[in-house]
Parts: sequence; C-alpha cells; structure tokens
Amino acid sequence: MTNRVNIVCLGAGRMGRGIAVAFAYAGHSVTMVDIKARSAEDFARLEADAIGEVQKTFASLSKLGLLTEADVAPLIARVAVVAAGQSAAALSEAGMVFEGVPEVVELKREVLGAASRQVGPDTIIASTTSTILVDDLSGAIVNPRRFLNVHWLNPAYLIPLVEVSPGKATDPAIIDEVKALLEGIGKVPVVCAATPGFIVPRIQALAMNEAARMVEEGVASAEEIDKAIRYGFGFRYAVLGLLEFIDWGGGDILYYASRYLEGALGSDRYRAPEVISRNMSEGRIGLRTGSGFLDYSGLDVEAYRVERLKAMVDLLRHFGLARPPVRN
Repeated sequence: MTNRVNIVCLGAGRMGRGIAVAFAYAGHSVTMVDIKARSAEDFARLEADAIGEVQKTFASLSKLGLLTEADVAPLIARVAVVAAGQSAAALSEAGMVFEGVPEVVELKREVLGAASRQVGPDTIIASTTSTILVDDLSGAIVNPRRFLNVHWLNPAYLIPLVEVSPGKATDPAIIDEVKALLEGIGKVPVVCAATPGFIVPRIQALAMNEAARMVEEGVASAEEIDKAIRYGFGFRYAVLGLLEFIDWGGGDILYYASRYLEGALGSDRYRAPEVISRNMSEGRIGLRTGSGFLDYSGLDVEAYRVERLKAMVDLLRHFGLARPPVRN
C-alpha cells in the first residue's frame, strides 16, 4: 500500500468525521460517503454539517498548537462528502475503506457488501465496530481475505491506539498493510483476536462499572473517585501497561490481593484468573524473577526502572505536581 492512498469512510457521522481528520492531517485524500438516500436539500445540510465539523476540529487543533491557522484550509480541502448515489467514483479509487454506520448487523452487512462490489479487488475494507465480530460481517464481503475490524477510540483524530481484529478469512499480509498505514499517520495499532469487546472496551467496561458501583455503595463521591483515577490509577497506567504493572510489583501481590478482595467483598468478580496462579507456581513472578507476563531476561532492570520512573516524573511536571525538596 502506498503512503498516501485514498481513504473512503462509509458514513459521514462522528466516526467518519474523526477518521477523516486523522487521515487528512497526515496527507491523505478522504471521501465520506453518505449511506442514506436523501433529497438534494437534505444532503446539502449533511455535507455542510460534516465539513463544518471537520473545519472546527482543525481550528481547535490549531489553537492547541498542532498546526497553524494557515494549515486549516489546505487540510479541509482534502476532505469531501458525496451522496449515496454518487459513491462509485470514490470507491473505485479507494485504497482503504472504513465503515462507520450504526451498530446494526444487517445494515453493516448491506453497506459493506455493496461497497465490496464497487471497490478494486485489492482494496482493503474495514468495519470500525466495537461490538460486532468480524466473522459476523465477512460473509457479506466480496473477497473477504481483505476484510477486518479496525476499532478507533474517540476522538479518533487524537487517541493514538487503534485495535485491529482480523477474522478467519483475513490474509495476514492485509494485517501488516493496515498496521503500516495506521503507523504512517501516527497511530499505534494493536492486533487482537475476534472476541467481544476487543481489548480496551472490555477492560474499561469493568473499570467503569466498578467506579459506578462504588458511588452506589457510598465508598466515595464521584469527584473523589475520579480524582483517584486521574492521579493514581491512570497516572501509573499512562507509563506502565496493566500486565507490565503486575510484573513490576509481582504477580504474587495480585494473587493475595485478589483473594482478600474476593472474600471481603463477597464477589467472585475479584477472583484472579488461573494464569496468575500458574505463573506463581512456575516462578514467573515478574521483574524479581526475570519473567512474568513479559520476558525481562537480558534486560538492564535498573536502567528500565529509571526510564519508567523518569516518565512518571514527566507526568508529575505535566500535572504541576513536581516540587523541589524542602531544604531548610
């Protein structure tokens, strides 16, 4: 796939607009295709709204210092919106297509199937769904080897992570092409199995429900819980991944903490999975033993610790919480 392929977004809603901003910013031409048959007047309103939102987004990014005011107009010029009946030309020239229509299986299958018959034989097609598995959609695609799920996190133009979920029919070479395309626009793709919730939605659903439950139980106010997340939970995980953090402290700590919480709160939602016990029994505790979920063999552990701690100090400075010592 060339560096600046034409991008088509099926749907001109929030996801299509966010993806359009991300790719236009990185030099790609992007066409948002309206999927509904509308009157000329209704389409004109949609087009104005979509382009207007893209313009506002770029204007906001200029105020945040990511681009200059002079950059805005050329970037907007890379984005177009076309009516449903006029999509053939854009699709025939597309290097990659992202579907972003409402989360209805049959609607997605209809839209994706129609697009797959209009694009070239090697055009990559992706659904941006966060709830529907790739293999529930791939049967509607002509040549499903080039189809997979590519889940963006909102706002798509800012959040680096993009989850890539191939299906049973997806050609491994297509995964590599999609990763390269995403990395080329500054994103950080991760590949995950076709499973409900992918990675981030599955983890954040647990965390968000637990936070809401603590408010319900009177553990703390919403304000205090969010403060704890910003300056404790989120602070650490902006530097250390969840599994890396288990290894940092030691899997044995999680094992015993989980047993205590399960008993004290009377809920098996705190029960540690079998892999935690297995790692302990096999001596894969984490940094202390040279391996855990990650492999630390041959690593300069002290240099690694210093590098991670330096990143935390940088975050302290970002939050305005870094202070000099009291010397007198």
